[in-house]
Amino acid sequence: MEVDAQGEARPKRAGYLVVLSVGALGVVYGDIGTSPLYALREAFLSSGSLTVDRDSVLGILSLMLWSLLLVVTLKYLLVVMRADNEGEGGVLALTALVLRGRGRRKARTTAILVGVGLFGTALLYGDGMITPAISVLAAVEGLQIAVPSVEPFVVVIAAVILIALFMIQRRGTASIGAVFGPIMIIWFLVLAILGIGQIFAVPEVLAAINPALGVELFFESPRVAFLALGGIFLVVTGSEALYADMGHFGKRPIRLAWSTIVLPALTINYFGQGALLIADPQAIDNPFFRLPPQWAILPLVALSTMATIIASQALISGAYSLTMQAVQLGYLPRMRVDHTSPREFGQIYVPAVNWILMVATVGLVVAFGSTSSLAAAYGVAVTTTMVITTVLLYVIMRQRWRWGRTAALSLTALFLVVDLSFFGANILKVPDGGWFPLLIGLIVFTMMITWKRGRSALASRLKRAELPVERFIGSITEHPQPRVPGTAVYMFPESGATPPALLTNLQYNEVLHETIVLVSVNVVRRARVPQVERATVHPLGEGFFQIDLKYGFMEGPDVPLALGNIVSTEFGFDPTDATYVLGRETIIPSHATSLAGWREHLFAGMHRNAASAAQFFSLPADRVVEIGVHVKF
Repeated sequence: MEVDAQGEARPKRAGYLVVLSVGALGVVYGDIGTSPLYALREAFLSSGSLTVDRDSVLGILSLMLWSLLLVVTLKYLLVVMRADNEGEGGVLALTALVLRGRGRRKARTTAILVGVGLFGTALLYGDGMITPAISVLAAVEGLQIAVPSVEPFVVVIAAVILIALFMIQRRGTASIGAVFGPIMIIWFLVLAILGIGQIFAVPEVLAAINPALGVELFFESPRVAFLALGGIFLVVTGSEALYADMGHFGKRPIRLAWSTIVLPALTINYFGQGALLIADPQAIDNPFFRLPPQWAILPLVALSTMATIIASQALISGAYSLTMQAVQLGYLPRMRVDHTSPREFGQIYVPAVNWILMVATVGLVVAFGSTSSLAAAYGVAVTTTMVITTVLLYVIMRQRWRWGRTAALSLTALFLVVDLSFFGANILKVPDGGWFPLLIGLIVFTMMITWKRGRSALASRLKRAELPVERFIGSITEHPQPRVPGTAVYMFPESGATPPALLTNLQYNEVLHETIVLVSVNVVRRARVPQVERATVHPLGEGFFQIDLKYGFMEGPDVPLALGNIVSTEFGFDPTDATYVLGRETIIPSHATSLAGWREHLFAGMHRNAASAAQFFSLPADRVVEIGVHVKF
């Protein structure tokens, strides 16, 4: 058997690459893969007055194909995915990269770039609400063609499916994840089969491969073609997921799945729908479900529903991961995070996010009632995020990749021409529903900024009363205090400072444990931290130890596990035989900070409702003591 340069058997490596590529089909390509359900129809509807004839169909198809090639293939797969943060992707990871490479850049410029990145991150929550709604509703609408009498119940059926989807989230995706890839293989195979027959019937549709036809559409009807971009954009709405999910599968499997399965299947299906419209313009009411024979519509509805559920699952899981990253980087308060798989770290469940998404998604289905109406709300958030990604990417090109200004500007300009064209067409949808994702993004962005600034102001306030731990230990040496057997672990973010909970405990109980461990947990701007770099131990004398733990923004801190893994001749620790002492601040707004009054109250409310530190740091519930402290803020 041949062995590659890394000493691995090539067949085994190739086989594993195929397995990962199949998995990527289910998680990464669900959103893009279900766009054929509605994209071509919405391209014509969003144009307002575009006639369904041969020239317009070919022009729209040409714009769709080249959008896939320029946005997905060139921008995301070949360029953006190079900007990985320890193997992780996404707008928040890109923002962390910008922070890591700030260099000599002005602080104000860095703050603006970070703010832009955070707004792009916040907008993805709106996308996470709309995608499940429009995808599942589009699949269920196919029932109307097979069984017209079911039309009054379409919204109810879609709402029930979505509620069931969110209700099972707490069980995790481990048990059903194995079938995601195979189902999506069937889905893409069906897409190709549905389209190929129509292409053979109307082969002239292949002329749409020529990009000149899309350009001609703009010259002949510039306003109508521009408006049509609002619907054409739907073919690339899952592009951000490619980048965000890079850490789950790696670049090669995602690229392989795209080039061998996804792009060919999507192209064939879109061209098949176009061929159908050339032959029968009346099929514009639902060209996707007009492709199969009558007997196959119900099975296709069932398969479409499964595919859209998978696509929705990917967006929901992405919202969980995004939330955990934001919490770790200090942009959102602590939230309960459940790990649903003992083997796969990335499989998590965030209850608060789950229920908010469920209420919003079901509410969108009921309020808008159809995919055509929902399409008006779809796209604004994603196009804005794509523009933000391009702007941040330019910074990465210059500061990390060391590209010349001409090369970086040229490629950025190409991407911005496409991104801003889509953005301009979608921003016109704001009055018709596009305001919703922008409102959600603004709310989340405001919460992120408020929490970050509030934590900084709170840290400054607490720092004024901080006592260096060396001075505290010195006072203990001069004035010995009663010591009791056992170990007490005090959690405090500032390394080298005496935790207020320790001072309060000594003041009221007048006793100290024999061994006192001061633990500081810091999240770095890397996705993950190797175990060998996890803990740093500083013996302080008199039975005191300062331990600094480092975690990446994609990791959930497990303090007992990290302490138990420390190997040191000076420090031995049994996590199950220790008392964990936490300080819990109660924030009292006093209008004494630089924050606006409403921000103080918002921060206080967020702080009050934050998840328990014991739960967040995976501390044993029966060995935790919390000491309350009132802080005027």
